[in-house]
Amino acid sequence: MPFARLASATTPTCHLGLGLAAVGRPGYINLGREQDLPSDRSVEALRQRTRELLDAAYAQGVRYFDVARSYGRSEEFLVGWLNARPEIDDVVVGSKWGYAYTAGWTTDAEQHEVKDHSAATYERQRAETAALLGERLDLYQIHSVTPDSPALTDKELHARLAEAASEGLTIGFSTSGPAQADAIRAALAVTVDGEPLFRTVQSTYNLLETSAGPALAEAHDAGLAVIVKEGMANGRLADPYAPEALKAVAEQTSLGSDAVALAVVLRRPWADVVLSGAATTAQLASNLHAAAVDLDEDQLARLEALAEEPRAYWERRGQLPWH
Repeated sequence: MPFARLASATTPTCHLGLGLAAVGRPGYINLGREQDLPSDRSVEALRQRTRELLDAAYAQGVRYFDVARSYGRSEEFLVGWLNARPEIDDVVVGSKWGYAYTAGWTTDAEQHEVKDHSAATYERQRAETAALLGERLDLYQIHSVTPDSPALTDKELHARLAEAASEGLTIGFSTSGPAQADAIRAALAVTVDGEPLFRTVQSTYNLLETSAGPALAEAHDAGLAVIVKEGMANGRLADPYAPEALKAVAEQTSLGSDAVALAVVLRRPWADVVLSGAATTAQLASNLHAAAVDLDEDQLARLEALAEEPRAYWERRGQLPWH
C-alpha cells in the first residue's frame, strides 16, 4: 500500500498531509476565508497559491496530498506541480469521486457540488481523474459515504472498485455527517470474493466532533490506513474563532490554537495522517507545529471537554456560508 512510503519517512511532519479543498476553488465554507485569499481568485491566482502551498509543505516534510473531483481544479493544480518537479517521487496522492463540482468558478452559486455514488459516476470521474493524475494517483476514495449511501450495497460498483484495486490502485472511502461511525462499520463489512474492499478511511475528527473515534480505531485495527480531515472544524478551532479553553492551552504552549487542536488528533494511536487544510503558507507553518506540541493530562482533559453532540456539530457546519 502506498502509505508504506510514509511509514519510512522520518520527518516529524510525515503524518501531516495537505488537503487542497480550500484552494482548488474560489468558494469554500472555512471561516476567515475573506482574509486568507486575495480578492483575485482567478484560476491562475489560485493555481499560484496552490503551488506555493505545495512547495512549502514538501519542504517541511509533508508527503501526503489530498484532492477530489469536487475541489474545483485541485487535481489539475496538483499534477501541474508534480510535473514541474519530476524529481519528487516519495509523495502519496489521494483523490475522491462521488461529488461533482458545479459552481462554475464562482462563490455565489446556488449549488457548489452534487453527490452521486452510482457506478456510472465512478466510471466517468475515474476517467477524468486518470486523464489528469495518471499513474501519480495512489488512492481513490468514495467521497462522503453515509449509512444510506448506495455505494455500500452496490455489488456492480464493488466489482469495479475491486478491479481497480487489482491493477494497483488503493481503494478507500471518506465519511461525513453525524452517523460517521455507522458508515465506517458498514464499509468495513464490504467484501469482494471474500476479501475486504477498502484499505483506507478518511473521516472528520476534531476537538468538537469526536464521535467517529471508536469506529476509526476499529478500522485501524482491521488494517486500514486512517486519514483525518477537518481537524480544524472548518476554522472554528483556529484563532480568532477558537473556544476560550483552546486559546488558554495554546497560550501555555506558546503556539497557535490550530497547532494545539491538530496535536490532539495526532496523538490518537489510530491516526495515520492528519490533514491540514491551510489556505496560506503562514497557516500551513502554524499547522505543522502540531508535531512539536506537548500536552499534559490536565490540558488534554480541558480540550476533550469541548466535544459537541454530533448532530449539533453537523447542523452548525451545514449552516456555514460559502465564501
